Formats: sequence, C-alpha cells, structure tokens
Amino acid sequence: MVLKKLNYKKYNKRLYYTLEASEPFIYYLYQEVERRNLPTELVLVPLIESAFSPFAHSFVGAAGLWQMMPGTASGFGVKINWWYDGRRDIITSTEAALDYLTYLYHFFHEDWMLAVAAYDSGEGRIQSAVRYNKKHHKPIDFWSLKLPRETQEYVPRLLAIRAVIKHPDTYGIKLPRILSKPHFAVIDVKKQMELSHIASLAKLTPETLRALNPGYRRW
Repeated sequence: MVLKKLNYKKYNKRLYYTLEASEPFIYYLYQEVERRNLPTELVLVPLIESAFSPFAHSFVGAAGLWQMMPGTASGFGVKINWWYDGRRDIITSTEAALDYLTYLYHFFHEDWMLAVAAYDSGEGRIQSAVRYNKKHHKPIDFWSLKLPRETQEYVPRLLAIRAVIKHPDTYGIKLPRILSKPHFAVIDVKKQMELSHIASLAKLTPETLRALNPGYRRW
C-alpha cells in the first residue's frame, strides 16, 4: 500500500474550522460512542465524511453527518421519505452509523481498521480483498490489502486526525475551544407544528432550529 503524505499542518485553518463546526454535535457523538464502549476515534468519522455538516450530500447519494447511502441506512431502520431524511437527523443517523460500524467490526473478526475501511468502501469490497490475500497466502491486515486509493487513505487520515487532536502542540496545530457540555435536548412537541413557530417559542432563530433539526425536509 502506497500512501501520499497527509499534511494536516498545511491544512491547519481548514481543520480548525471543521472542528469548530462540530461543536453542536461532538459532545453527543462522544457520549454515544462512550456508552457503547466503542473507540473514541469514531467520533471523527463525520469529520472525514461530511466536515460535520448534517446537510452534506454526495454525488452518489450519501447524506448527513455520517454520509450513509439510502440502502445501508434503510437496512438499519432509518426512515427516508418526502418529509424526513433520517440520515440527516443527528440522533437517528448516529445510532444507525454506530450500529453499522459495530456490525462491520464483528463481521471482520473484531478488526477496527477493516471495519472503518469497509464503512468507506463497503464490506463486499474489503471482503473481496481479504479473500484475494488469503488465496495468495498474504497477510489480511488493512495495510496489506489492495484497496481503492480513497480507502487506502481513509484509515490513515482518521489516525492522523486523532494524533493531531491528541498532541496539537507537537504538530504545531491550533485547535478550537469546544465546551464539553450538551448542545441540544430532545423535546416531544406531541403534534405537527411549523418549525418557525417552534423557533419562536424556543426563542431561537429559525436558522438555529433548522441546523439542529436537519432531518426535516419541509418546514
């Protein structure tokens, strides 16, 4: 596997603003990962996938913080219709993405690197690469597999971001100050209401409420 150099110092400003954009969600993501006893690095997957934008949409049809495809999301119970896209809902998509990653972890015999690689390119592609190496008596760890360029760089990028965040001074990186506290709460409004009316009752701008409820496709 041949990798190009991952230079996060060069992209210091972009990394700073992307992490800053995570503030409404990162505490919740961290709490969910901790509750499930999963590797904390997984909270950084949305940084790579969507730059922490729940409204992100790829040309192949992936959507939300976790950039889940419709088929994968539906398979993990996520609703997608004219009114609502659960892939963009922070809570629903996080639950489904972590369920999927946990499934991949067990599918690949408790190998997180293969699980994360499969999250990027699909379990079938990783399984095919593993089978090829087995057939040719080669190692089947992530670093030994022949994978698409994007997937080759996906796992190292996640590890690099983890290292930078853990030791920013070592790499000369400035990180934003993000408060370790809940940024949102879930309220059951009991009936259908206009988001603008809810925003008024909650004393929030419609834009803020919209940002916290990105799953709704209509007002």
